[in-house]
Amino acid sequence: MTGMGGGSLMTPILILLFNFNPKVAVGTDILHGAIFKSFGAVQHRRLGNVHGRLALWMLLGSAPMSLIGVQIASGFGPSAQDTMSRIVGGALIAGGIGFAIKTFLHPNPDDLPFLLRPRDRGIAIALGVCGGFVVGLTSVGSGTFFGLVMLLVYPLTAQKIVGTDMTHAAMLLWVAGTSHLIHGNVDLHAMAWLLVGSIPGVIAGSRMSIRVPDRLLRVAFAVVLFLSGIKVVEVPGADTIAVVGLAAALLGFAAWWVRCVFAKPEPILEGK
Repeated sequence: MTGMGGGSLMTPILILLFNFNPKVAVGTDILHGAIFKSFGAVQHRRLGNVHGRLALWMLLGSAPMSLIGVQIASGFGPSAQDTMSRIVGGALIAGGIGFAIKTFLHPNPDDLPFLLRPRDRGIAIALGVCGGFVVGLTSVGSGTFFGLVMLLVYPLTAQKIVGTDMTHAAMLLWVAGTSHLIHGNVDLHAMAWLLVGSIPGVIAGSRMSIRVPDRLLRVAFAVVLFLSGIKVVEVPGADTIAVVGLAAALLGFAAWWVRCVFAKPEPILEGK
């Protein structure tokens, strides 16, 4: 329905609501996300919204580093579960902050040809190295960190950023997801049930429109990611922080709704 948020929220949902082992939640989320991203990537490719060379240069750095991240995550035994939880929680907090920053940045409106220079390729590989490691280790960042840096660095339209980001994420998640599967970090039974619900859900949601402004939705998702990270990390007073944060978000949404209800319609001017 909104085109965002589902992948980032899957890992904390599996950990907090279903008590998954953190590394199994990460692996299941990554392989589940690879399937969905692939459908979206194909559609964006058909629409011409993918900068293929940029996606491949990012993959050059992200694919091998994601395997290192998977290897490290797989090395955490039962006694190190708390450490893995803190790592995932920290990534969620960083992802929430990055998502909020990304909300207030504006992409390039002009769809001009963009030829990669050596500097652009270097940035793409460096981004892939950093982001790929984080994704392989925590499953967080495939739709946040890469898109944020592309907004800051490359002169791409919003459609090209989304399409390139999704195409790269699909390839990266297949690499990391397959590695997690080999390491035994994927709950195939749970993933199958997730697909049973999420495939019709994404089809139905894609046909629905929503009246809530895009920026308000993005801020809401950033808040949820940030609070989920605090809860997963279990910082002192995490429950209180989560309750206060959610209450503040709900009050903000209520204020927006009241404003919309009582807003005066704009006068119709002659000749318009």
